[in-house]
Amino acid sequence: MRELWRAELLRFRTWAIAAAIVHLAVLGFFARLVDPLQQPDFVHAIVAGVYFVAGLLLGLYQMGSYRRPNAWLNLLHRPLQPGRIVAALSLAAGALLCLAVLLPLALLVLGQWAWTARVVDLRHAALPLAAGMIATGGYLAGAIAMLSTRRVAAFALVPPALWFASQANGVWALAMQALVLAWLAAWLRVVFKPDLTAPPRTAAGQVLAAVPLAFGTYVLLVMASLGYQLGWMVVGSHPLNGTPPEGGYVQASRAESGELLLAGLAGSGHAQAPLWRQQVPLSHLTSMAPEVTVYPVAHALTNPTLAEFDDAENRRRYTFSHDAGRFLGVNPVNREREGVLGIGEKQLRFPTPPLLVGDGLMATAQALYRYDSDRQQVDVVLELPPTETLAASPAITGEAVMVLSDQALYLYDARAFRAGTGPLAPRQRLPLPLGGARLARIDLMELIDGELVSITVGRGSIDGPGEAWQSVWHWPARGTPEQVARRDLAPDFPLLLRHYEWWVSPLLRHARLALVQLFAADNPLQAGGPHQRPVAAWLAAGLAALFAAAGSLAWGRRQVLGRRARAVWVLACLLVGLPGLLAQWLLYPRRDHA
Repeated sequence: MRELWRAELLRFRTWAIAAAIVHLAVLGFFARLVDPLQQPDFVHAIVAGVYFVAGLLLGLYQMGSYRRPNAWLNLLHRPLQPGRIVAALSLAAGALLCLAVLLPLALLVLGQWAWTARVVDLRHAALPLAAGMIATGGYLAGAIAMLSTRRVAAFALVPPALWFASQANGVWALAMQALVLAWLAAWLRVVFKPDLTAPPRTAAGQVLAAVPLAFGTYVLLVMASLGYQLGWMVVGSHPLNGTPPEGGYVQASRAESGELLLAGLAGSGHAQAPLWRQQVPLSHLTSMAPEVTVYPVAHALTNPTLAEFDDAENRRRYTFSHDAGRFLGVNPVNREREGVLGIGEKQLRFPTPPLLVGDGLMATAQALYRYDSDRQQVDVVLELPPTETLAASPAITGEAVMVLSDQALYLYDARAFRAGTGPLAPRQRLPLPLGGARLARIDLMELIDGELVSITVGRGSIDGPGEAWQSVWHWPARGTPEQVARRDLAPDFPLLLRHYEWWVSPLLRHARLALVQLFAADNPLQAGGPHQRPVAAWLAAGLAALFAAAGSLAWGRRQVLGRRARAVWVLACLLVGLPGLLAQWLLYPRRDHA
């Protein structure tokens, strides 16, 4: 095994060394332009994709060179068990990828920590490890694809796709990567066998191969709905590609504030509704919508957005340090460390990493802060209750400032807000229906005795399962808010299409959501809440499951399956639905093709 491992290293050593040199040069070039460690998530996702593709190409080439019949027989006839052979090849590839990917990135992190004034936290030390694991995952996926049959090969990309969809952060993101690597390594051992066209023989091998096939076919079935929508667009009646239907959610989401408020008041029986309808065209209305989807997490490997800002007047660039819990300043002229920004005069630590929201404002989940360039100090502007999460940047409307959380709408005094003397006390608070989880927009019109507020709920209901409606509230300056109108917004998509993602396979839909949220902290800004499934969706799910079970029973008789295996697949298809049937068809050939 050691000799095979060494031979494989010698075989690719020139390419690995050349790749490491090129990689290090590219990292050095970009480090001269920007700070690579502080780039937002999407930049790191692109770089991770490059590392994954590099590993994928290595796996395809390495196993492709051995897959030829003569080379394959020569490889397997070594005095080693197949498991030890594939382990030697994989370990050699992992070492090569560490040389080409992990080492240059580790040198970059070490160089920035030792020779620059840029912020390097302890979390950045895990980036090379994460990059190496992603490249290794690409290698394993490429090796599995090359050693699998043609119709199964592409599904080797399904487990690594979980990396890019997962919401886990920090060490939990590394744990998720390790789990996927373990699955891929076990799957590679299953497909590494003398007869590459034969399906897995053991129950564990069948599970290792069937689960990615089921998830992959589920995603393909869900994406197939786009074909229906494309035809809908060609016809010219698609709600998102033309004039939306009257009284629907799409029309409400696109309407001007005045039009939406008038539509909401149209059916109101309140005594002052006629007067309000006359005031709408003459008044200035302010609209706001939830715009924050995620906040930075302490010690996460990457940032959702840039975590640095410039103070041009004082010639400082401030970058947030997760280890220090404060912003650390650097003079862009001499590139020396200058200044520290915490909270207030005592420079206290931020409770969590803040999100920069523009105009000198920065926010954590429960507080809003402002940077004062003259005093070079960060002050608390306002604080929310511990159970609420800030959902949007403040919006000034007349003499008030609108602040939106996931559970309520607040109004603050605009003059006190501009003065920055905080923390401010809210002038008014309006609780939101459903806790704001599916809030789409809020439109506000000032009145002499308060405000008129339109609340539109239905985020995710265009092609999803949620219900949509609009409610209008009279919000007096003093007193209890009163709902003066409410109307349901008609769904713009057919019922079965809105629930299509669920009834195709309820089990896989819930499993997919659970995997995406595995090791992740709860995010109230993305919580959709439970949905009521109509009877038609349940019937569709039941019929799809019965069709899948019947298809499995019929196909199983024509496939290389024993009686017990056929019974297990029928039960699996009854539970999983159509994706299970497609997985069975992909995994097992017909007897006349075996």
